[in-house]
Amino acid sequence: MQATLSATETAKSPIIKSGRALRLPATLDELWLRMGETPVHRARHLGEALIERGLVDAPTLARALQEQQSARPHRLIGQMLVERGALSTAQLDTVLAEWLGVQTVDPRLLPAQPEALRRLPRAIALRETVLPLLVRGDTLVVAVSDPWDHQLLDELRFASELRIVPVLAVAGTLAPAVSRAYAPAQGGSAGTASASNAAGGVFGNRDVHELAAELIEHDAENALSDSVVVSESDNTLVRLINTLISDAIRQRASDIHIETADAPRPARIRLRVDGELLPYLELPARYRFALVARLKIMADLDISEHRKPQDGKIDFARFGGPHIELRMVTVPTVHGLEDVVLRLLSGLKPMPLESIGLSAGNLSSLRSVMNKPYGLILVCGPTGCGKTTTLHSVMRDLNTDQRKIWTAEDPVEISQEGLRQVQVNPRIGWTFAAAMRTFLRADPDVVMIGEMRDEETARIAVEASLTGHLVMSTLHTNSAPESITRLLEIGLDPFTFSDSLLAILAQRLVRRLCMQCRVAQPLDADALAELAKQYIDSGRSVAPTRDVLIARWQREHANARGEVVLYHHQGCQACGGHGYHGRLGLHELMLSDERVRELVRHRAPAAELQAAALVGGMVTLRQDGIEKALAGLTDMVEVLAASNT
Repeated sequence: MQATLSATETAKSPIIKSGRALRLPATLDELWLRMGETPVHRARHLGEALIERGLVDAPTLARALQEQQSARPHRLIGQMLVERGALSTAQLDTVLAEWLGVQTVDPRLLPAQPEALRRLPRAIALRETVLPLLVRGDTLVVAVSDPWDHQLLDELRFASELRIVPVLAVAGTLAPAVSRAYAPAQGGSAGTASASNAAGGVFGNRDVHELAAELIEHDAENALSDSVVVSESDNTLVRLINTLISDAIRQRASDIHIETADAPRPARIRLRVDGELLPYLELPARYRFALVARLKIMADLDISEHRKPQDGKIDFARFGGPHIELRMVTVPTVHGLEDVVLRLLSGLKPMPLESIGLSAGNLSSLRSVMNKPYGLILVCGPTGCGKTTTLHSVMRDLNTDQRKIWTAEDPVEISQEGLRQVQVNPRIGWTFAAAMRTFLRADPDVVMIGEMRDEETARIAVEASLTGHLVMSTLHTNSAPESITRLLEIGLDPFTFSDSLLAILAQRLVRRLCMQCRVAQPLDADALAELAKQYIDSGRSVAPTRDVLIARWQREHANARGEVVLYHHQGCQACGGHGYHGRLGLHELMLSDERVRELVRHRAPAAELQAAALVGGMVTLRQDGIEKALAGLTDMVEVLAASNT
């Protein structure tokens, strides 16, 4: 690269005008030396600095100052001069930077250090149009277009794990310089190194256990006591947390649990993968406060508050990772400690209705009711059983140009193009009930309510379903019949509720067997009879006889040797040694027919509602699970754990 600008380039430079020209550093070493110099402010204020540079004359400045005194609201003198056409924005920024001691650079003169490029991921540099120029110790010098953008500087500090010193880039030079510096190059150049770094985000190539070992080794070498404070900006700790989140994404974890304890017990980190909590990492006790503080900083929470729970969100892309959002909650525990749970949210997409594990019969029945123009459809089950996923799969089918669909959710975990999705906020009175009332004035065809938590929300939902709208929601109940008794108990009118109800889908999640290593075990006559007994007992008097049931299984599930088999988990490299990969839904679909509606009007108990639903063709959770175990999708251990009789 040329060490000096050509005459044409000099003529085009926005920082050259009449008066004293600004001499830019020609090398990185010169830039570093200048940054170490104490700035000399000959001008008492910005106006004098502009006059010294020859960019404005005294009468022009005086008129602007006089106008500023009478301006309401108060306006900045520099911006007023730009609006008058006395100088350009680029000239103002350059003089302001010089006056405040911020160096101005032309990236065309300064080839960035490869190490500086490695410290800042390509994705962030291109998105924010910033160029890391050099690294000295714990300092990274970065060329930016606005050295006073503190939010950007904080993001760069988090991503690079270094102290950031900004320098002002000459207007019009930064974007092409960033593209050129991070472009893939032949051989072992900085461009290649930076491209490799971009693939690894801000995490480098180090394993999280290596980083944890470095923390432990640091403790041992320095013989530090538990009373020594560890900073939340500790470079190794920052890299470890970034790598932890990256690993959780790679392992398909739904939650990250961080559990602190009194010294000398270590802080424990566990991941929930396919519904099961798995040990992941332990850290030295003295890092427990810094670990929580760092996560609070990432979620913009109050790091000084330890007595109250807090919740927030982390946009992992801000720190060089993929576009994943994490919902964070802190829980105060004993002795002034806090636990943290992170739930991975973003990146979720609605699944096709055929892919959520519904049996052929349940899928056909659900499609028949969800295509009705109005009524109420409920999905019930415990927390974390996939209720929201199921509702979004239903709406994926309903989401057409001919329908207006409103959703009220807390939080919005799955995004769909075409839906009008609303995040409720009870702290400001924006509740599910308030959202429902607003939706009904906004011409909906379909309304989804994240959860029926109270009588008001349930009542408005029922009224909406009776006035020409299809309404869907969730409940935290164990079975479909229990959902009816729960809603009647909180105050719903049984007559209007019975008229509005279309169907209730109860569901659970079980782990799906790894297809690479599952082990088949043929069932002998006794085992087959015992399995049939479980199926029949679950359906009570309306279940088929044992002989009819076994004959059907042999027709539908027997292998080439005529054997009915169940499968067991084993573990292999493909599933990480767990024997399971992914999860599968078990379902119990209760359709509202005339017999069920009559029982609802008379407030019948759940047992009677269950019997009527079974007569109407409902398959219980246990029965659905047995069918899926025979199909080789899961094992009976999972089915028995997830379902009642």
